[in-house]
Amino acid sequence: MNSLTDRDHQVIWHPYTQHKNKLPPIPVVKGQDALLWDDQGNAYIDAISSWWVSIHGHGNPYIAQKIYEQALKLEHVIFTGFTHEPAVLLAERLLPLLPGAFSRVFYSDNGSTAVEVAIKMAVQYWKNDGHTSRKKILAFHNSYHGDTFGSMSVSERSVFTAAFQDYLFEPLFIETPNAENIGHLQDILRRQGQEIACFIYEPLLQGAGGMCMYEAAALDQLLEAAKEQGILCIADEVMTGFGRTGKLFAGDYLQHKADIICLSKGLTGGTMAMGATAATEKIFNAFLSDDRRKTLFHGHSFTANPLACTAALASLDLLLEKDCDRRLRRINEQHSAFATQLKQYPIVRNVRILGTVIAFEINVGDDGYINPAGLDLTQRALEKGVYLRPLGNTVYIMPPYCITEKEMDQVYTFLVQYIEGNTAAR
Repeated sequence: MNSLTDRDHQVIWHPYTQHKNKLPPIPVVKGQDALLWDDQGNAYIDAISSWWVSIHGHGNPYIAQKIYEQALKLEHVIFTGFTHEPAVLLAERLLPLLPGAFSRVFYSDNGSTAVEVAIKMAVQYWKNDGHTSRKKILAFHNSYHGDTFGSMSVSERSVFTAAFQDYLFEPLFIETPNAENIGHLQDILRRQGQEIACFIYEPLLQGAGGMCMYEAAALDQLLEAAKEQGILCIADEVMTGFGRTGKLFAGDYLQHKADIICLSKGLTGGTMAMGATAATEKIFNAFLSDDRRKTLFHGHSFTANPLACTAALASLDLLLEKDCDRRLRRINEQHSAFATQLKQYPIVRNVRILGTVIAFEINVGDDGYINPAGLDLTQRALEKGVYLRPLGNTVYIMPPYCITEKEMDQVYTFLVQYIEGNTAAR
């Protein structure tokens, strides 16, 4: 009988994968906490939370039990003309936790769709209000907001978007703010603010763009300038939400809050596909009209799926436990100690930490996503029972919150050995 890997090779097209001469995928048969097991019984530490989603680790029995109980009652129902308890309860619990005066939740099914909804809300807000001059969208260089066309359009032009360049709309891109450039960025907003419909940003941490981190104080100044111009602010917290930055949301570090926020990834603890876009009452009211053309014409077949809503509720229960906050602090402290060790190696640069995330570059080849150093590191790590997936030569750790100190030390030990091996080879 053909192995699962062989069968996969015949029928599957994997994401972000160049299939010519690629390494065979590893058949994963089980996950528990921070560990994954393959069909040969080998264990791997999932040091990136399976694309940043599994904040409570794998196989969490509490979340699984809640999903099971809900599946026996209602697995799905169309969300136009119907409602259900998990969707309403999730919105009721989520809204008070969010960093801003949000009052309405629109459900979708992933981070890209959460961003698409936000962009459409902001653009149509001005159209419904009769302000046809507000057509520009402001975004950051190095940003990544997803792989659907709207989310690609507001993302940095890169290898991710190159094939579709002629089909994307062009936003106004600016640098992330700092003490040196904030005055210049504020001037841009003063000059062009009345033409800008919205400003979308990944607060404090740009993920797929290279784990770029920037200061809350400078972003606050930029948000203040945007609000002075009436620009709607969209916080893309798909990756930064649900404790990843050390606070519940990255927006909790900021005085000035967003008008719209995008959520996914850790929303369900990584167990179900789900996205959510929350908006203020001001945004929602712009769509209230006897004119049906002012409706937000957007939806998904699996909008507000009861199983996903139930998983999100269970994930919130776990996230809000005191023990979870202790785990977040412990991971940050371990990262800080490891950062001190990393800085002794000349081959390592720009070591940075935010909450449970640590990132750095290895000076091997040119910076960028297609630098082969990442593929090499991933393969070497797997041989040592660790799963890491660098962004080119940008190495990062973003572990599940349940990871043990011993497991973290195993990840650090591998990285030190890898760095020392590359240092000796230079």
